[in-house]
Amino acid sequence: MTETFQITREQAQTYDDQFVPALFAQWAPQLVDCARVRPGQSVLDVACGTGVVAKAARAVVGSAGRVVGADLNPAMLEVARDARPDLEWAQGDAEDLPFADAEFDVALCQSGLFFFADPGRAVAEMARVVAPGGLVGLQTYASLAEQPAYGPFVDLIARHTGPEARALLGTYWSHGDLDDLLRLTSAAGLSLVESRSSLGVAVFPTAGAVADTEIQATPLADRITPETHALIVADTEKLLGQYADESGRVQVPIRATLVAARKQ
Repeated sequence: MTETFQITREQAQTYDDQFVPALFAQWAPQLVDCARVRPGQSVLDVACGTGVVAKAARAVVGSAGRVVGADLNPAMLEVARDARPDLEWAQGDAEDLPFADAEFDVALCQSGLFFFADPGRAVAEMARVVAPGGLVGLQTYASLAEQPAYGPFVDLIARHTGPEARALLGTYWSHGDLDDLLRLTSAAGLSLVESRSSLGVAVFPTAGAVADTEIQATPLADRITPETHALIVADTEKLLGQYADESGRVQVPIRATLVAARKQ
């Protein structure tokens, strides 16, 4: 079972200011494209966070379409609503979505599946709320064994903070196996339309900023001392310095997996 946690408004803003442009923004239009979102459609963004996928979907569906972002965390929704009051935002559990059967044409979930206590139930809920012929689009990340930079980075943090941090940070990579994803979609009555494996980058101003962002955007911020934080940053600068350019900016490689499946 993955760890479910709530964050503060300040942490949600940090997530939106740092984590979204550093990582999530590049995958949002890819997920929208993989799920074949079209003008005029109704789209649900499940576990929307601060709304990066919802915004990408709106750019495609246009004013004739409908976009709803749903998240369990009120702070995430507050940041999302402040930035885009023109979109719909709803608090809701991905495993018990507060929407009617067949209410949407497409349901999307970016980087959220690994946070759910029962991912199969969440995928089944996404299938329930899309109309027959509609699509469910999922994006997650390959396992740590396939991540050339984040694998060693998680090892580094665990050395400083103990196995609990490894369990927390390891969550992100826990549903990266394509066969496992296809089993989830098949069990929900969905048929594969397309799968993609895409190597991208997580861009940060410095190697140390990788550690800062990871710590400040997760419960680690409240679980470690300033001294431990400083040690993690220093060691991260050494570890990820190989990905830095002359200005010090780093582009850390990261592999994502995307799946689109159709409701029969």
